[in-house]
Amino acid sequence: MTLDPALRERIDTLLQGNRVVLFMKGRPDMPQCGFSAKATGILGGLGVDFAHVDVLSDPEIREGIKAYGNWPTIPQLYIDGELVGGSDIIEEMANSGELNQALGLPPVDRTPPKDLTVTPAAAQMLRQALADAGADTALALAIDARFQPRFQIAAASDDAIAVECEGVRIQFDPASARRADGITIDWVDDIRGKGLAIDNPNAPRPVQALTPAEADARVRAGSLTLVDVRPPEERAQASLNAPFEVLDGDARHTLEALPKDTALAFLCHTGQRSRQAAEHFRGLGFGEVYNVEGGIDAWAAQVDPSLPRY
Repeated sequence: MTLDPALRERIDTLLQGNRVVLFMKGRPDMPQCGFSAKATGILGGLGVDFAHVDVLSDPEIREGIKAYGNWPTIPQLYIDGELVGGSDIIEEMANSGELNQALGLPPVDRTPPKDLTVTPAAAQMLRQALADAGADTALALAIDARFQPRFQIAAASDDAIAVECEGVRIQFDPASARRADGITIDWVDDIRGKGLAIDNPNAPRPVQALTPAEADARVRAGSLTLVDVRPPEERAQASLNAPFEVLDGDARHTLEALPKDTALAFLCHTGQRSRQAAEHFRGLGFGEVYNVEGGIDAWAAQVDPSLPRY
């Protein structure tokens, strides 16, 4: 593909204006492919600021960036105007410490996780799986920024961050190792399905239910930030008589940048959309997240009878 000069100049401007740029599918808070999710998870885990370009919303860039760096796939990471590569290379460099060096970050902490437990049931299944996979294999465990685990059978590596537990070698990338202290790996066969499961004490607490009366009291006491997730036209039908934030426009990014110990409660019409929003913020690492049960409809019944019900 021949790159149009105007498009080349546009990409040049992007790279000159931002030290670290990730061309990806979707946004960091909502990646649209697994490879983009892996790349943003690694960068997010390092705490590095980076610009992103959603190629799905810009077809010209989507094709042009492939020709620009002669790299056929998305995502693509650029540092200081130089192409680093895709998600696999990003992962390899993160594990080796080269990515920290390229970004000017402190060396990778390669301390293995502490106090890891593998239950007898899980150990039995894992030993058998590793034996079936052949010699010199290990369990690779990745824990992303949302504390979602991913298990794989991988080649055993002397260079990996690893622990031995119940006769099972478990290997981690550096970011996952920091999130794995104190975890318990179990084998389950219940309503959740059949497979490995993790109890991770480092993960944010589940979204908790809050009644409208409780939310109103805490907001007025200044110990809770209330977020009305309804669109403007719906809020106009029944407007809260308490301080609240919204998710419109840049307001979402402002909320996402709040300290992770900020107590957040989400409200919608009946409590369904707000639960989805609450789960999103919990996934970002906020430790105290609530859903106002029953939404504005229950608020009208329990707190403010003057509110119209729709």
